[in-house]
Amino acid sequence: MDLQLIEAYIPKKHFEKVSETLSEFPIVSNWVSRESEERKLVRVLVETKNTEEILNYLENASSVVDGFEVMLFPVRSYLTRFTDEEKEQIHREEQEDKTKIQRASRHELLGAIEKSSRITLNFTLLVILSAIVVTIGFIKNSEAVIIGAMVIAPMLGPINSMAFASILGDFKLLRQSTITLLYGIGIVLAIAISLSFVLPVPIENNEFASRTHVNLSDIILAIASGTAGALSIISRLSDALVGVMVAVALLPPTVVVGMTVGSGFWQEAFGSGLLLLGNISSVILAAIIVFSLSGIRPVKWKDVDRAKTSRKLSILFVSLTVIFLILAILFSSHIDLI
Repeated sequence: MDLQLIEAYIPKKHFEKVSETLSEFPIVSNWVSRESEERKLVRVLVETKNTEEILNYLENASSVVDGFEVMLFPVRSYLTRFTDEEKEQIHREEQEDKTKIQRASRHELLGAIEKSSRITLNFTLLVILSAIVVTIGFIKNSEAVIIGAMVIAPMLGPINSMAFASILGDFKLLRQSTITLLYGIGIVLAIAISLSFVLPVPIENNEFASRTHVNLSDIILAIASGTAGALSIISRLSDALVGVMVAVALLPPTVVVGMTVGSGFWQEAFGSGLLLLGNISSVILAAIIVFSLSGIRPVKWKDVDRAKTSRKLSILFVSLTVIFLILAILFSSHIDLI
């Protein structure tokens, strides 16, 4: 049983009403203590799957009442004695949960998403280092070096932030995430173009040549990568390995675009640019769909309609982009056969 602890500091004059409402939620246990003359502290032990419902209520309460503070903590271990009936109930619920997408609460996810959407010194340094390493990997035609560069490439954050912002209709977060992604891609392009002036462009190498054109398998890979990345985010799992998958779809094509542009190989630059655009669109579309299916929604009524509209428009726009790219791939393949 996965548990979390919610601590809520509640103004004394509102305590009775809030406490009564909290008792209606499915909780494992709760404790109350007096922190001061003005506030009481309520600790609520709850299963992770029920955390969001309680936090939504407390979020609404804290937005209209001064003195409210709410914190969430993971519970590493919980020891108690369950009755046979309670054990059977827990077992039934665990079996039911196996058929559902398990995710952290919207509040936890939003905090992690906002953090990964910002341009920071760490983000900048990791992008610079990964771009240099993958460029050298192409020159050496070394798959191992290219994969090593993807381990440090921080491309997963802003991509998932864009998808998450689209689901919630948070246009400020969407703008910030888009700027961060374009900033990272811009750095990679600048480094790749600069290095193409002083290093030989490995146009004949297998690793490099495979990124100068796009086919349906690349789109499928990008969709799978985006799906895995989104699932890692909502499950609050380590995104290191999944970040490699997303970097596979984004980092190498960006480097190839830069090196071919810097060397004047315009046909190859067009192919790698099409691959990059297709991969970005596919990863974002997969993440939007996963976030939608997981039930992530805003809680305030004024944000609900905006989120619905934003979600529909985002899915429509990105889907049309992916479909257009697939048609372009099929058309170009047909021309090549002729």
